[in-house]
Order: sequence, then C-alpha cells, then structure tokens
Amino acid sequence: MNRIDRVTAILVLLQTKQWITASEMAQRFNVSVRTIYRDVQTLCEAGVPIGSEAGKGYFIVDGYHLPPVMFTLNEAGSMLLAGKLMEKMGDQSAGADFRNALDKIRAILPPTEKDYLQRLDSGVEVFYSSHSNTSIPQNTLSNLQQALAGSLMVELDYHSIYRNQTVNNRLVEPIVLCFYSMNWHLIAFCRLRNEYRDFRVDRIRQIRVTDKPCPSRDIKTAMQYFSTLIADDNLVEVVLNVDDNIAAHLSTSKYYYGFVEETQHNGYLQMRLLTSDLKYTSRWLLTFGEGITIISPKELTNLVSQKVRVLASKFL
Repeated sequence: MNRIDRVTAILVLLQTKQWITASEMAQRFNVSVRTIYRDVQTLCEAGVPIGSEAGKGYFIVDGYHLPPVMFTLNEAGSMLLAGKLMEKMGDQSAGADFRNALDKIRAILPPTEKDYLQRLDSGVEVFYSSHSNTSIPQNTLSNLQQALAGSLMVELDYHSIYRNQTVNNRLVEPIVLCFYSMNWHLIAFCRLRNEYRDFRVDRIRQIRVTDKPCPSRDIKTAMQYFSTLIADDNLVEVVLNVDDNIAAHLSTSKYYYGFVEETQHNGYLQMRLLTSDLKYTSRWLLTFGEGITIISPKELTNLVSQKVRVLASKFL
C-alpha cells in the first residue's frame, strides 16, 4: 500500500471507531508507529480535525464527516462475495440487510464499476445446504448483534433436543456469536442453569432483547469457553499435523468434527479440534492415511493403530 492510499485508509478507519491507538493502526497497516505519527500529522495539516488523548488514542472531532467514499473494484467484489455467503449462512433479515447495504454501495459506484459488479453477481454462486439455517426465525441474528453490542441480556425460547424436545424459556447473557460445525452458535451465561452454555441459534424459537445490562464475566471469548469444556472433561482437544497436499480435502469435513483453528507451517497445517467422541474421530482420520500425524492425545493414536491392525488382518 502506498502512502496516499494508507493516509486515506487511516482517515476512514478513524471514522469507524470512537478511539484508536497508533499501535493499532501500525499493526493494521503493517508499518511502524512513527510512520503512523507522520501520517496523522499529514491529515492534520490537510485540515482534518484529529484529536488525541494519552492512554486512549486518536479521535475525529465531532461534526466532521468524510465525503462519499469510493470503493475499489476488489473491495466492491469482496462485499458482493460476503453478501452471497450471508444470504446462505444467515437468517432472512441478515441476508436482506446485507443486500440493502450492497445496493447502497452500488449506488455510489461509477457506471463501469456497476457493470463489473453485475457481471460478477451472475458469475458467483454459493451452494450451501443447511436445513437448520432455513429455520432460524427472522431477526434472530440482528437481535443477537444488538444485545452483544449493547451488553444486554436476552430472553430465549429454546428448543433442546436433549430434553424430550421441549422448548424452555431462558434468560441469558450473550458473550459471543460464532460460526462453527456449519452452524451459528451463541456462547452465553444461562441464568436458569447458572453456568456458561452453547446455544445453537437454529434452535432458538423466539428471542427478545431486554433492557437488563449484562454483568462482567470471566469468560469473554469462544476460545475461553472451549477451554473450560476441556477442563471439565466434556471435550477432548485433538491436535493434528496435516500435509499440505491433503489439507484441501478437509476443508469442509473438518467442521463436522469440532474444528477450532489451524496454523500454517512449512509443508503442513497444524489443526486443533475439540471432540467428545475419539472413536468417531479415529474413523474419520483413517480416510486420510499417511497424510495426517496425530500430535495428541495418545489415546487417539492408539485407537487409529487398533483400527489399522484390524483392517490389515482382513485385507492383507
């Protein structure tokens, strides 16, 4: 990114947050903090009213607004791709809201870029089939976003498949909305059970955002919640090294086996999963042969070895 583009991007970024530090901007644009100081000074000299406060960072003085922002073709295309995914993986209201936002973006684009998006629109399709997502009531995701942003409790009518398929009323404190195992999940503190719970969003039948503020809790992220499950022996952490040449074959199936995160290394991916059934995981891993190395747990290695010996006795 050249300096002109970076200075413009800093101005846009300053308008998206109430406060932002120089170190945050330096990390965002992969430059030094000193470079950010110079860029901010350039904006000030150009007449942009930027204030600062020790310990908080920079801010735009109230009342200043940017003129309409122009998008590059790549930026507009990325928004279109995100909209395609949102239509398939969100509820009806979330998909409609994103389409409306994309229409506003199209409205400010010059004719040549509008034509580009129109051609791209007809050339991109998302085939994602999930019976669960089609049953998410309208406005569920938007209500959860409102509650998370305002740190407000929500009241849920929740359908639990583990309790004779009954629908229970819950008052919960939302912590994080996350997408894993091909479904949206709400990690929240349940006031009825007095513990942290994972709620599948497609099982929420009704939702109401209350005016009750959420108290501060120790767990603030999904990873912190998953760590407590491991500590309580409800889930087992699985760590795998996956050769690059077969990693693509796991791109979809891994989400059905508790995929959490992965990191790229030289020639392989290290993948982390959480599972409650090591036998089920061992059968899945057999399909990838020598392309996977089990780092932990040892019990999973033993299960896979046993299955290999059984197969060898039958076919060799």
